[in-house]
Amino acid sequence: MAKIGRHLYVSGRVQGVAFRYSAIRQAHLLGVTGWVKNVFDGRVELLIEGDDAAVREMTAWCYQGPRAAHVTEVEEEILPYSGKYPSFEVRF
Repeated sequence: MAKIGRHLYVSGRVQGVAFRYSAIRQAHLLGVTGWVKNVFDGRVELLIEGDDAAVREMTAWCYQGPRAAHVTEVEEEILPYSGKYPSFEVRF
């Protein structure tokens, strides 16, 4: 199966609602790698890599996020797969 990468910025009420830690749980369920972090402007930024279908499913999850989140916009950039992330983690 083809491997891909995605770089996302998620806007809305996405900080202070456990978005990052819910993203880690979802990433582990799907088997994708990369990272997630809060951005100074209130967005959450993610870099996701893995099998095409799993990355697409993780991207779709980001449009809703955890129950307490209210996502208003997701900016997506498709990236080539780099293979340099051994796991999915929170960055600070």
